[in-house]
Amino acid sequence: MKKAIPLILLVVILASFQKPKTLRGTWQYCGGYLNEKFNAAPTAYLMQRNYTNTNYEAVMLEKGEKPYKYEAGEYKLIADTCLETQKFSALPSQVKNVTIHFAYTMRHDTLVLKAKLPSGSVAEDYWKKVK
Repeated sequence: MKKAIPLILLVVILASFQKPKTLRGTWQYCGGYLNEKFNAAPTAYLMQRNYTNTNYEAVMLEKGEKPYKYEAGEYKLIADTCLETQKFSALPSQVKNVTIHFAYTMRHDTLVLKAKLPSGSVAEDYWKKVK
C-alpha cells in the first residue's frame, strides 16, 4: 500500500497538466490586451463564445434583446495552439477564411488566447467558462 501512494500521486499530478481536447462549452469575454493596452469587457452587453468539438459561434447578449451572432468559425487544438478560422462575420473582416494561430492556456476556469494578428497587432483575450 505504501508503494501505491507515490504512484497514485504521480498519476494525479501528471493528469492535472493535461490540455483539453476541445473547448466545448460557453465562454464569456472578461477583457484583454491589444498591443499591450488593456481593454475591459463591455458593461452594456456580454460577449460569449459557444464552442462545440470543432466549431465556435460568437454572440453579443444585450438585456431585452435577442442574441446577436457576430462571428462563427472552426477551430482545432494542437498541443498549446488553437487554430481558429473565421467563416462568418457580421461586419467586414480581414481575417475571414484566414487561420489564426493562438497560443492558448487554461488558468482555472479561464481560457487565455494570445496571437499576433495578420494586421500586426498583438492580442491577448481572457474568456471565463460559464457553461
